[in-house]
Amino acid sequence: MFSVRLLRRTFQIGTKRFLHKLHDHLHKIMRPDDANIVGNVHGGTILKMIEEAGCIIGTRHCNTQTGDRCVAALARVERTDFLHPMFIGEVAHVSAEITYTSKHSVEVQVNVLSENILTGAKKVTNKAALWYVPFSLKNVDKIAEVPPIEYSSPEREEEGKKRYEAQKMERLETKERNGEVINAVTVPERHMKEPYTVGCSQSSLIHLVGPSDCTLLGFVHGGVTMKLMDEVAGIVAARHCKTNIVTASVDAINFHRKIMKGCVITVSGRMTFTSNKSMEIEVFVDADPLVEAEQGKFRAVTAFFTYISLDKDNRPLPVPPLKLEEEEEQKRFEEGKVRYLQNKAKRLADKERHQ
Repeated sequence: MFSVRLLRRTFQIGTKRFLHKLHDHLHKIMRPDDANIVGNVHGGTILKMIEEAGCIIGTRHCNTQTGDRCVAALARVERTDFLHPMFIGEVAHVSAEITYTSKHSVEVQVNVLSENILTGAKKVTNKAALWYVPFSLKNVDKIAEVPPIEYSSPEREEEGKKRYEAQKMERLETKERNGEVINAVTVPERHMKEPYTVGCSQSSLIHLVGPSDCTLLGFVHGGVTMKLMDEVAGIVAARHCKTNIVTASVDAINFHRKIMKGCVITVSGRMTFTSNKSMEIEVFVDADPLVEAEQGKFRAVTAFFTYISLDKDNRPLPVPPLKLEEEEEQKRFEEGKVRYLQNKAKRLADKERHQ
């Protein structure tokens, strides 16, 4: 079970708002159903906890003002690295803080810490930045205004504004990325595919969105969607390697349109790039409204997941090279290689900066 604790609150005197740093903490012990067969906690489980913490603090903040009540909906998750694995029996401590607000969006920074309750050892496993947009409870299509926050310095506000403008631009650029459909590969067809090809590991999952998946407004929690995406990406990676695999990082996850209750969603993943010790999997979420079928099927979410292969002692293993069969696969591979090199350079720069 989660325990939730609000450490500091906002208060209002007259028309002026005073915001003391608002934090939320979630705590959860990792159970067997949160992990894979060798005890590594699923990346999707951690992403779901991160999103729940962000949704709670974002919704609380947006309802500190008078007027319509609203629910914060996830619009984007920035790149998230899985710094250390988490295991069954450990306690996850998830802390969230609002770090920037625009007129219609909220940035939430989330940190995840794992604790071995037998030894007391703790380690940071994840750091993530999420963007939320508040929707009115009275009208699901109406975006509410976000109460402003006070920043510790003008520099902090300017840094937040730059992050806001950058993510806004990237969301627009990826909104209609690759509208093609990834067709599911059936078992007989898979047996005919050559090992280590895109078609051999390509996978899809179909899910009917029910009430337990949704917010008060009837659209899907972002964390539910991310957990399904991680499951599909994990299947792709495992089919390629035939070993234990874990999530290493997730590039920006963009939520293009809301998925409503009663939709059938198809979550599809395909291998795009392999390095010596990592795999990049592109994941799409397509939604098909059943009740309002005239709306037609639409692309709802897109992301890239990176996985690594592990041996029985959780040490990285070499990844089998991806065999490319078509020109489009070669193009996606080259694009993935660029992302891989860019992320590698960024990690090295960050490491040097903190030394």
